[in-house]
Amino acid sequence: MDDRLQELLAKINKLEREIMAELQKKQQEYRYEIKNKKVYFEQEIKRQNRRLAKRVRYYLKDAPLLNIITTPFIWACLPPALVLDLFVTVFQFICFPVYAIPKVKREDYIVIDRHYLSYLNWIEKINCYYCSYFNGLIAYIQEIAARTEQYWCPIKHAKPSKSMHSRYKNFFDYGDGSGFRKKNRKVRRDFRDLT
Repeated sequence: MDDRLQELLAKINKLEREIMAELQKKQQEYRYEIKNKKVYFEQEIKRQNRRLAKRVRYYLKDAPLLNIITTPFIWACLPPALVLDLFVTVFQFICFPVYAIPKVKREDYIVIDRHYLSYLNWIEKINCYYCSYFNGLIAYIQEIAARTEQYWCPIKHAKPSKSMHSRYKNFFDYGDGSGFRKKNRKVRRDFRDLT
């Protein structure tokens, strides 16, 4: 990888760390803490938030008709997502040890914690479970696919992509046949940054 690309990736990593630091400041602002993977709000904040919860009857009454009509289509995506989750998890469980690829930790991607928000009613909390699971699942699958791609085909694309996964920085430049042939075995097994 050339020096300029390394420099840009270092800047991205620095910005990601800064974003995480800013997000952690929100814990102080909204007065909560995380202990043993559970979120705890101060009692006064919890009481204030409970008063903000919209009663279900008003929530349903105020919901746009199209939101209600489309709800079954949204939830129809859940069964295939569960099947995909199962297949990808089994794939990783069986194949990653064979290829010496570090396994992806599910809990690093599928984060379910919005149910601790007392300003949400039970319908909103169920919807938050769904979105947290589904978006976390996509991120989990993307990381499994990224590690798999690094093993089998670590070559960048010629055309720009809207997003880059976490392993893309390790890939060979498009058209670098010589580098691919000389270093492919090394790159396909280089997961040192994950340990």
